[in-house]
Amino acid sequence: MSKKKDKAKVHEDLDGFELKVDSFGEIKSNLPIDELNKFLNKNVEDKKLKDREDLDQDEE
Repeated sequence: MSKKKDKAKVHEDLDGFELKVDSFGEIKSNLPIDELNKFLNKNVEDKKLKDREDLDQDEE
């Protein structure tokens, strides 16, 4: 029985994104961390910060 590697469904902005951990435990990525953070800030709600009144919701 052969194992098939199915390609994961990802957001179109992350198409081609690769993340690997090397033998020293260091995370290696083909996307700069600043770009990844911008994507996460735009698309993921931070549960810890959602009820804070002192933060502007439209910050980027």
